[in-house]
Amino acid sequence: MINVGIIGAGRIGQVHAKSILSGVPQAHILAIADPYMKPAVAEWAKASGIENVYTDYKKILEDERIDAVLICASTNLHAQLSLEAIAAGKHIFCEKPIDQSVEKIEEVKAALAASPKKLIYQVGFNRRYDHNYRAMRDAVAAGKIGEVQYVRVSSRDPEPPPAEYAAVSGGIFMDMMIHDLDMVRYLSGQEVVELYAQGACLIDPAIGEAGDVDTATVTLKLSNGALATIDGSRKAVYGYDQRGEVFGSKGCVVNANDSNSNIVISTVDGVTAEKPLWFFLERYMGSYQAEVREFIDCIIQGKEPRVGIEDGLVSIKLALACSKSLREDRPVRVDEL
Repeated sequence: MINVGIIGAGRIGQVHAKSILSGVPQAHILAIADPYMKPAVAEWAKASGIENVYTDYKKILEDERIDAVLICASTNLHAQLSLEAIAAGKHIFCEKPIDQSVEKIEEVKAALAASPKKLIYQVGFNRRYDHNYRAMRDAVAAGKIGEVQYVRVSSRDPEPPPAEYAAVSGGIFMDMMIHDLDMVRYLSGQEVVELYAQGACLIDPAIGEAGDVDTATVTLKLSNGALATIDGSRKAVYGYDQRGEVFGSKGCVVNANDSNSNIVISTVDGVTAEKPLWFFLERYMGSYQAEVREFIDCIIQGKEPRVGIEDGLVSIKLALACSKSLREDRPVRVDEL
């Protein structure tokens, strides 16, 4: 049994806690901590069998019974908490991004390499564990579509975030499209060498006033010469729009949106189908559980996770390259970062 502590009891911290409680039997949540712990969350944690509820996360790091920590605090704390957890000899699952700075991620990477104890470090790119995207990647890896020539990823949220969130999140490329940048690498099996980003504020003027865009496209060149495009929007009125395609020399593989059912009703008035699931918790709940299950399995078996610190570093470089491209209105090579 792997004893874990969760640092951060907000929405994503609760998601991971519920995932472990309902479907990761090899893990036991010994503690959860948050400086702004809400009474209702504390009561839920206790009722769920989490025996220790703290406002001080250091109590988790100091507890020798705890083998691993899940870092679910605000983004600006991820790198520092990672360094402290490494020093404490804890295995780490860190929500993305590790940090918005390449230098800070490199510091975490160096600390991990210097640790006298072999530590598992996994980054929370949950879409790699989604059943649709995993099936796409398996088809590509098996050679079913031949050599990859083109990748397309569409990602559209059902509603925009508050403007105050956009002002501190790092922008659409850092907090939203970072998943899609990772998907291009994952689905193609290739690295990005150059990209060109364009953006506009077409949905909420307040997001533009906060210095961000709410609609964006990115064109990418991959290491094998293939091309890719990403389109992202902060608002799709019909629900959470998450689709992808990989086209190759022998065919293509496409994934569609998940919905409550796949029924199609045909009548004299027309043909209708169900809308996509509303947002990421509905669409990706299974993937959250699958990624934590792999984290625990990696600790038990002493193997490396499929999404490690290098993936976290590359994704930040790509997001920063997108921001640079948008700002300077030119293609940017990733090695410029």
